Amino acid sequence: MIRTRDRAAVRDRESLSEVRALAGQAFSRTAGAPLVTGNRVQLLSDARENYPAWLAAIEAAGRHIHFESYIIHDDAVGYEFAEALIRKARAGVRVRLIYDWLGGFGKASRRFWNHLRDGGVEVRCYNPPRLDSPLGWLSRDHRKMLAVDGEIGFVTGLCIGRAWIGIPEKNIAPWRDAGVEVRGPAVADIEQAFAQVWAMLGDPLPAGEIPERGRIAPAGGMSLRVVASVPATAGMFRLDQLVAALARKRLWLSDAYYAGTTPYVQALRAAAEDGVDVRLLVPNGTDIPLLKPLSRAGYRPLLEAGVRVFEWNGPMLHAKTAVADGNWARVGSTNLNVASWLGNCELDVVVEDEAFGREMEAVYLEDLANATEIVLNAKRRVRVPGAPPHAPRRGLTSGGGRVGRAAVGVVRIGNTVGAAFTGRRVLEPIEARLMLGAGIALLLLAGLFLLVPHLLLYPVLFVFAWFGLVLLYRGFRLHRRKAPRDAGAPGE
Repeated sequence: MIRTRDRAAVRDRESLSEVRALAGQAFSRTAGAPLVTGNRVQLLSDARENYPAWLAAIEAAGRHIHFESYIIHDDAVGYEFAEALIRKARAGVRVRLIYDWLGGFGKASRRFWNHLRDGGVEVRCYNPPRLDSPLGWLSRDHRKMLAVDGEIGFVTGLCIGRAWIGIPEKNIAPWRDAGVEVRGPAVADIEQAFAQVWAMLGDPLPAGEIPERGRIAPAGGMSLRVVASVPATAGMFRLDQLVAALARKRLWLSDAYYAGTTPYVQALRAAAEDGVDVRLLVPNGTDIPLLKPLSRAGYRPLLEAGVRVFEWNGPMLHAKTAVADGNWARVGSTNLNVASWLGNCELDVVVEDEAFGREMEAVYLEDLANATEIVLNAKRRVRVPGAPPHAPRRGLTSGGGRVGRAAVGVVRIGNTVGAAFTGRRVLEPIEARLMLGAGIALLLLAGLFLLVPHLLLYPVLFVFAWFGLVLLYRGFRLHRRKAPRDAGAPGE
């Protein structure tokens, strides 16, 4: 009898091992990123932990520094980093920096970039406007990373600027964000991700400068994937859907600019309806006002399926994180929207480690203590799947935020006051307001174009002419490229 049980236990362990192997294979193929063992990963919260660690790594650099950031402000924080990079460049360290043109537009002046170049930093700009690429601006380099000497790497959601450290003299709190510090063989993958974008913008890095994964000594016992997305690959999108499908108990998400697509919304709904505790934490205040009503318009299908939605009460939640079942977690730059999933270069670290997963969950619960839960109405409260219908729940602290910036009526005031006591706010008819606003705007435009047809005609003619010239230009270039080969072909 005992032997039979032992054999059954062995078969169960073997079966579980096979399932885990298949799941790992699915993750690797879906994300296009292998699982790398032997690493040490440290979670870094906000600028108070990220910026000092970055500056210390820059100061310790001996061979090269690779820095990629969607936005670098030319404020006091930006110049602090600029001077640190220039000091190392003048000391003989190869310092390379990539920034995004659209991300940096209006954030940093040409003088700032020239100051870096004059100091010996090699600076490349991702995707500036080009006449021969009318839609090129849709692709952005949204990554935020730093790698030094093939020994240490940082992958994060933070850009460089004063917003991330706050303005204490004006009582403005810092933005909430997250990043990771990585040591071990996976640093090679972070460096390779930088090299990938660097080569898109000019000559590639010299051969042998990026260390091979096998030549970096293990630094710990953590396993992770470095998911380096480029436009039109959708690796992180597929991985996010797969995680939603495989989560068994919990899936807790935080996102700065949520605008979920139908397939991903359905994946979250299916998980919640299957008993998974799905939570989404998003900002209340945001630096992109247009996105706030669009995000809120997407709450209803989530709430109806049992997904719990929370809005952060501070000035801005900028973190892009996920943690599933306490043993799978990701931190990086990818937002839960089409632009990040399909249009941008993004970089995320996906960690498979129980200790790290537990730490991520603990931080998430701390964040919920400064958030307000959104509910459908005063009577239909969303509860954790499987919990008793009338189980008491500790109210979440409300406060801060930018609710006062909106034009509020009596109902909104009542909801806000109620939220101060209960930690919850009733979901308002955002969809109706969006429809009414869009309908009025379209009618106004229709009337304007009816009265002054040229206002519509001239822009359409300009776009057609621009696209036509671009096609002629590209066709001519291809023809010239082909002509020398045809002229030298045998028999001619």
